[in-house]
Amino acid sequence: MNLLIVNDDGITAEGIRQLVKCLHQGFPQANLYVCAPDRQRTAAGHGITVRESLCLKEWDVPHARRAWSCSGTPADCVKAGIYMMGQEGARPQLVCSGINMGSNLGSDVLYSGTVSAALEGNICGIPSVAFSVCHHEATHFDAFETLVPSVCRKVLEENTLQWVLNVNVPDLPVDEIRGIRFTRLGECRYSEEVDLRHRDGELWCDLYLGSQMTQENLPADDDVRAFQEGYISITPIHRDLTKHEIIEQMAGWGIRWDETTR
Repeated sequence: MNLLIVNDDGITAEGIRQLVKCLHQGFPQANLYVCAPDRQRTAAGHGITVRESLCLKEWDVPHARRAWSCSGTPADCVKAGIYMMGQEGARPQLVCSGINMGSNLGSDVLYSGTVSAALEGNICGIPSVAFSVCHHEATHFDAFETLVPSVCRKVLEENTLQWVLNVNVPDLPVDEIRGIRFTRLGECRYSEEVDLRHRDGELWCDLYLGSQMTQENLPADDDVRAFQEGYISITPIHRDLTKHEIIEQMAGWGIRWDETTR
């Protein structure tokens, strides 16, 4: 079995080393391949590189059969990793993205390079899963040792492209995690803090300084609520952004195209 491990925090990030270790322990006979950005690419979203070449460099990552850094985005890393594996006659049965340092909950998945890498694996026809630990300076990874193999076995068993699993784990000791909730995407809210300043005759602005706000009265199946209450959140997501239930209503909106007016 061949597994491809990617992330958005970069090839040197602690999270990806932890994920490789967990996969090695859970699947000792698997061939593990790593392709990760050569630098921090948090919030890179689903961007790809189309007008410049990508630089790939070989790395030594413990327990990995081969590992490369890539000068592109997390989605680029998936494509590059699949191609480089193909040079050895291998193709991944699963793409694992993470372990991201910081949560990927609710509406934040639209920005997340970690989740986008998993979705790129899905686009490439490979079942995929994204893992995150909910703190940017996380120190607790023990929960992943059993969680990662358990989740990945189920994804491999289902072998489906209908969804990608988005897994968020509180940065807590194992005995303080309250359990697992199967959730839907909620909405993350942040305090608004902006730093606007003049420097060398130019105007500079830091927009994203706010911290995540605690929310009240969230639905029981909300992934943000699960995190706030100390639970592991597992959310099935997919690429179809269509609001299917209003398509028929749109016929009555009065939007017209008269070819005679062209």
